[in-house]
Amino acid sequence: MSWGTELWDQFDNLEKHTQWGIDVLEKYIKFVKERTEIELSYAKQLRNLSKKYQPKKNSKEEEEYRYTSTRAFLATLNEMNDYAGQHEVISENMTSLIIGELTRYVQELKQERKSHFHDGRKAQQHIETCWKQLEASKRRFERDCKEADRAQQYFEKMDADINVTKADVEKARQQAQLRHQMAEDSKAEYSSTLQKFNSEQHDHYYTHIPNIFQKIQEMEERRIVRIGESMKTFADVDRQVIPIIGKCLDEITKAAESVDHKNDSQMVIEAFKSGFEPPGDVDFEDFTQPMKRTVSESSLSNSRGDGKYEPKFGGKSKGKLWPFIKKNKGAGPEDFSNLPPEQRRKKLQQKVDELNKDIQKEMDQRDALTKMKDVYIKNPQMGDAASVDHRLSELEQNIEKLRLEVQKFEGWLADVEGRLPARTEQARRQSGLYEAQNTSAVNSCAQDRESSPDGSYTEEQSQETEMKVPATDFDDEFDDEEPLPTIGTCKALYTFEGQNEGTISVAEGEMLYVIEEDKGDGWTRIRRNEDEEGYVPTSYVEVYLDKNAKDVYKSLQKISE
Repeated sequence: MSWGTELWDQFDNLEKHTQWGIDVLEKYIKFVKERTEIELSYAKQLRNLSKKYQPKKNSKEEEEYRYTSTRAFLATLNEMNDYAGQHEVISENMTSLIIGELTRYVQELKQERKSHFHDGRKAQQHIETCWKQLEASKRRFERDCKEADRAQQYFEKMDADINVTKADVEKARQQAQLRHQMAEDSKAEYSSTLQKFNSEQHDHYYTHIPNIFQKIQEMEERRIVRIGESMKTFADVDRQVIPIIGKCLDEITKAAESVDHKNDSQMVIEAFKSGFEPPGDVDFEDFTQPMKRTVSESSLSNSRGDGKYEPKFGGKSKGKLWPFIKKNKGAGPEDFSNLPPEQRRKKLQQKVDELNKDIQKEMDQRDALTKMKDVYIKNPQMGDAASVDHRLSELEQNIEKLRLEVQKFEGWLADVEGRLPARTEQARRQSGLYEAQNTSAVNSCAQDRESSPDGSYTEEQSQETEMKVPATDFDDEFDDEEPLPTIGTCKALYTFEGQNEGTISVAEGEMLYVIEEDKGDGWTRIRRNEDEEGYVPTSYVEVYLDKNAKDVYKSLQKISE
């Protein structure tokens, strides 16, 4: 099967076919190039997606990633980043192994094709030239033969005419002989040219053209093999990253299997446990006996009367919410006394650990400088030993300050750990009284929340077993408060019966004004009208904050602080 023998007369069709083959190759290169662009775009989108959901540093969101479920999600984000990297590898390998190689090959193929068809045209031109020479020789031979015949006829005519002179007859005879000789010469030339043409034609169709067409056939077959190999490489490039992608997916599965609901539940306890004991039973107050009524220290709610809460926010008392708890304006105290005992203990322990790490860093620097000083003493040419004394002195002072800080926080920590109440049966049966050193104003908060709406606590000690509301201590603070501005609106999703001091009852679907957003304790402060405002659970309302009003509100808060 050879193009040279089978397609000897299809020069033009072969030229078109080989050009079509190059076009197919360039089309495949374009296809692979677009595939690499898609892979790069996909990888970029995956990386952006992973980055978008990464926790921000030093934010509350970062703290949430201590749970096993969120850590698994973070691992998934990291693996997706690696997954995107494999698609970049696919793009890079296809670019270098397919696009780059085929682009160079196409250039070489075009040059080779051009050379072969140039040789083919040259051979065709040569055979056409030989054919033209043959035709010219043939026409000359034909012409000379006719001229010789005419000269012979003229001679015979002159020879037969008795009126013609002998000289004219001789002249005609010589002319006839000359023409006959020219015809013979033309015949010999035509015969030679014909023989030469037949030889050239045989070489053309049985040697030159077959050789050229064979080279073109081999060139075309190499092109076909090359595009087939490129298609195989196309699949191999994908196949090479499958194991790594599989590992990424395995890691995601492993992260998912590491999710531990029990551990997360325990971490929620550790994060939000206050350390307080639940209140005991409320003492019976016998109103049949003439006695002075006192407010029970253990009561977490006001006397409910008929069981329905009546909000009282008239006149100056409008701002009197959570009367037993002072608002925590600005930064909290250094000893974290505004926090519940358990949370305070954790914060103090965390502070002690941080200070110990700082001490270790300072000590490492001091040890390094001490070694440097020893080297300078032994080898004065390397440096002046006295040059590090000032820095060593600073480090010693820093270490001493940090140690004093540690002692201070350890003292507070020991005090808190000694004051944490033990959950005894006797404590459960008490009427909600804590030990004297743990008595806190939190006892007057709503029964269904552990902290006040602004998240503050007090740990002021009380030696009394009964606690009366000191109106002068707190009333003045709240009486002087200006009414808070409206920062948005909200819609009640459920009905809420506000039966505790500071709360407000709302009906499902009711629209109200927001005057203070949730500070992390799960409560939002709202206003119904000028005389009614209070706290409701944040989960019970859908809040629509006004950004401009919110900014003004924050500015006013800063000014007031």
